[in-house]
Amino acid sequence: MPNMELKIEKIRNGTVIDHIPSGMALKVLKILDIDENVKTTLSIGIHVSSGKLGYKDIVKIEDRYLASKEIAKIALIAPNATVNKIKDYEVIEKYTVTPPSEIIGIVKCSNPACVTNAKEPISPEFYVISTNPIRIKCKYCEREMEGKDIIQNII
Repeated sequence: MPNMELKIEKIRNGTVIDHIPSGMALKVLKILDIDENVKTTLSIGIHVSSGKLGYKDIVKIEDRYLASKEIAKIALIAPNATVNKIKDYEVIEKYTVTPPSEIIGIVKCSNPACVTNAKEPISPEFYVISTNPIRIKCKYCEREMEGKDIIQNII
């Protein structure tokens, strides 16, 4: 029988981001602007055994609920992650993130000549052209981006 010990303790209130692709938890923290100055309990599991994925990462953030824009950013690097809203140690909401069909003001275009990078008052906009793998296309210059290019350009 497998060892059923709990490796990361439950949180009372907050958010659990589960089923993050293995090795991506630190990028999720970066997206959420969580650094060494965090003032709440944070639990991170990296390369945790998973029946569904083989291995996964997991992030638990005490006393913080995510905004829809933060969830959209997570969907760009972990399109099959689940977000659990926890209250009094119980899951009160659970959903799988999905990349939006349009991305506005979340990723900057990697094309230096794009009008969105010319200090014009234009917010970068992308269309999602593929979700597995995630691939996006700039509305203005039609530059396509995926993978590391997207991660490096998340605003």
